[in-house]
Amino acid sequence: MNALSLPTWMIHVSSVIEWIAAMALVGRYAQVSQRPHWQALAWGMLPALVSALCACTWHFFDNRESLDWLVTLQASMTVLGNCTLCLAAWWIWRQSRPTKIGPLD
Repeated sequence: MNALSLPTWMIHVSSVIEWIAAMALVGRYAQVSQRPHWQALAWGMLPALVSALCACTWHFFDNRESLDWLVTLQASMTVLGNCTLCLAAWWIWRQSRPTKIGPLD
């Protein structure tokens, strides 16, 4: 656990907790507002959470070389998370556009 200082650990852990809370709040908003497309955003945030947990795990074990695969997994989850968040944002945007009534609208 010597890889990071205590203040850096506090930032890492609080960021993970905040991300989990944000996922829960977005999911709850989807339920309360009856807008299921917002649930996609909560699920789209999951790969980024996995990425953060990979980073914390790797640092917890002092950046061991035997766990270098976690760095690759973290990078992959970051890319996947960026894509899923982009898709979720697009879906929310798409669902919130006004519907067309006729051919002249």
